[in-house]
Amino acid sequence: MKKIFRFSSKIAWTDSQWLLFFLLAALFLWMLGLGNVPLRDWDEGSHAIVAREVYRQGNWLHLTYFDIPYFIKPPLVYWLIALSYHLLGGVGEFSSRFNLALITACGVPLLYSLGRELFSRKLDAIFAASVYLTLLPVLRHGRLVMLDGIINTFFIILLLCLLKERKKQIWGIGIGICLGLIALTKGILVLALWAIAGVFVLVTRQWKLFINPFAWLGLGLGIAIVIPWFWVQWQTHGDFFIELYFNSQSLDRLSQAVEGNTGAPWYYLLELVKYSLPWLLFLPGGLFLAWKQRGKTWSSLVLVGTILFLGTISLMQTKLPWYIMPYYPFFALTVGAYLAYLWQKKYRYSYIFIGLFTLLTSIACGGCIYFIVTYHPFILIVMGFLMIGTMGLTTWKLWKQDRHFIPILFIGLYLSLSLLMLSPAWLWELNEQYPVLKVAAIAKAHTPEKTTIYTSFPDYRPSLDFYSDRLVISTPPNTLRQLWEEGKYLLLDRQSFEALQLPENAILGRAENFVLVRDR
Repeated sequence: MKKIFRFSSKIAWTDSQWLLFFLLAALFLWMLGLGNVPLRDWDEGSHAIVAREVYRQGNWLHLTYFDIPYFIKPPLVYWLIALSYHLLGGVGEFSSRFNLALITACGVPLLYSLGRELFSRKLDAIFAASVYLTLLPVLRHGRLVMLDGIINTFFIILLLCLLKERKKQIWGIGIGICLGLIALTKGILVLALWAIAGVFVLVTRQWKLFINPFAWLGLGLGIAIVIPWFWVQWQTHGDFFIELYFNSQSLDRLSQAVEGNTGAPWYYLLELVKYSLPWLLFLPGGLFLAWKQRGKTWSSLVLVGTILFLGTISLMQTKLPWYIMPYYPFFALTVGAYLAYLWQKKYRYSYIFIGLFTLLTSIACGGCIYFIVTYHPFILIVMGFLMIGTMGLTTWKLWKQDRHFIPILFIGLYLSLSLLMLSPAWLWELNEQYPVLKVAAIAKAHTPEKTTIYTSFPDYRPSLDFYSDRLVISTPPNTLRQLWEEGKYLLLDRQSFEALQLPENAILGRAENFVLVRDR
């Protein structure tokens, strides 16, 4: 039989070997430099604080944020982080991110398994998993103390169980359990993902699922996973819990821009353009291929997922970058199928690809020059040269009509992402505000435990709360004088300190243009 790869005689791997390869490749990338930067605002800081209180207090049912009841999100992610604190010996950046990164990384081999169920050829599944492995937003968000990476993994397992159920009914149990895990992680999102799975079942006429006793058993188990926690919260907090959780934190996000997070209907298309290149260049071709082959199972899944999920989040009034995360498994399957098609097709590659990759090569050159002239870390300069080589060689291979531009892209992107993860630049949002560690250190060193500190800085920073282990509240300038007279601890920028005309001997500590003061 003709080999697919020129080097396939050396690595004619079985499915088990490919699964192991993708697992190890993902674990290496997701764990690389995982604890080399502080936790960021917002989600990382606030999620870690809630998990730390679970870890310290042992109260796994009633979540708190500095002893204030917290039920903005369901508890599963906080349980996972608290478990990581127990297993890894304490609270820190690595232990905060570890369990969530581990589960997200497992999504890569699981997507390969999903591809093997969807596609008739192994090559499509290999390419799809490779795309998912090298998608920057999946990697970055999957390494953060956030909910979206593990949601993706649970959703991939759900789809895998849905496909395997057609051959063995017992796989139906996993469908309901995954729905329960999604609901216990991000609540109402389960309805959107359940709807996608349901429409896919209808489109593919998988009618036997409705009379599968294992599927109903799994649904019952999924409900049993979720209902007890919600019931306990309702019994404890009454209608206030229902109003805050289901309206303010869930349904309101559909009809209004919660906390000012709004955007145009094409907001998520721009997110794809910013963060999914170069794979985005192959998405239109993949969607067109899916439409041409729309009678096939894989095309039904990616078309249903693309239309329903992208349509839903685009119409939502609240817009946040990570809301697009559940689309990336569909994205990877679509692009993977198209790359496999390009690998095997006999006629010439489009000059459009050559032009676009020439442009990407130029952009990589510009980025590398920027890193050099602005004295960025050496590792980013190396990454810049690697990206130039990857995009340049890809362009050359496309010009020569050589299909090996595809493995060049995979290898070059994987190595480039590895270098990015080794540098602090992978969490670039940290540069948007002042560095938090030194400021948190003076707050923690000079105040008693469980002290509330009031700051002149206008933006609330959960990461400052986390590292100082104190609740730090942003306060209007006209209130600071009164708090000073009441003997409260104030964290002031130098300008506010001078405006209040406070004595120098009131300063308890200094860091990053901030002073911690109290009336002695």
